[in-house]
Amino acid sequence: MLCLKARPLFSSPFPLSFSSFNHLKKSFTLFTRTSKSSTVMSIIEHVVLFKVKGETEQEKVNAMLNNLNSLVSLDPVLHLTAGPVHRIKSPILNFSHMLHSRYKSKEDLNTYSAHPEHQRVVKENVIPICDDIMAVDWVADNDPTPLSPPPGSAFKGTFLKLKESVSNEVQGGILGEIKGVKEGISGIQQMTCGENFSPARAKGFSLASVAVFGGVGEMEAAVGNEEYVNLQKQKVRDNVDGVIVVDYVVPASSP
Repeated sequence: MLCLKARPLFSSPFPLSFSSFNHLKKSFTLFTRTSKSSTVMSIIEHVVLFKVKGETEQEKVNAMLNNLNSLVSLDPVLHLTAGPVHRIKSPILNFSHMLHSRYKSKEDLNTYSAHPEHQRVVKENVIPICDDIMAVDWVADNDPTPLSPPPGSAFKGTFLKLKESVSNEVQGGILGEIKGVKEGISGIQQMTCGENFSPARAKGFSLASVAVFGGVGEMEAAVGNEEYVNLQKQKVRDNVDGVIVVDYVVPASSP
């Protein structure tokens, strides 16, 4: 995803609020499973960020992750992985864990969200130990392959909160710049981006992207690319009120 370092990118006029988190206690969408089909169209990307309470016992954190990862067995899920955040860049929101999952349609995502087992895990293992949760969903602009990146793969997720004055034309231009990143930066194995279609849970962040690398080394090399960094600053900075950049590594096994 896109690493923006200039401070204006990370400043936001919106105070941190847990109202959306409380809303999630009634209805919440989380995760996903290994590939079931070789032909997938219009993949739905689903990313959930969690802020676990600082005093939480590690056993409870492990239970949350184990139960979240077990949801990969549900029929609507094409892929699902959950684990600790490797690194996050955001002055306004500090998340500790991430879940990434994929579905073949919005309907499948909704089915997953309403599944009794999903609801049970959220109620029993997630809500009790989390201070905050944010979720972003978008239709992938391409069909990522493989659907389930192997353990050790590194993800860079970027989430943008656009200024209210940004027009649809400018928003489209920003997405176009994001799409062009893969072609100009070596090491990116797959990348998707799009407009969030679940605003109630996204805290105002409307554009999202995820880039997948073979490992942390490849991801670090890309982020260190001066051209990559300058592209993000020049094309995005003047149009956003906030940016969250999350690095995540697919765990080798459950904790």
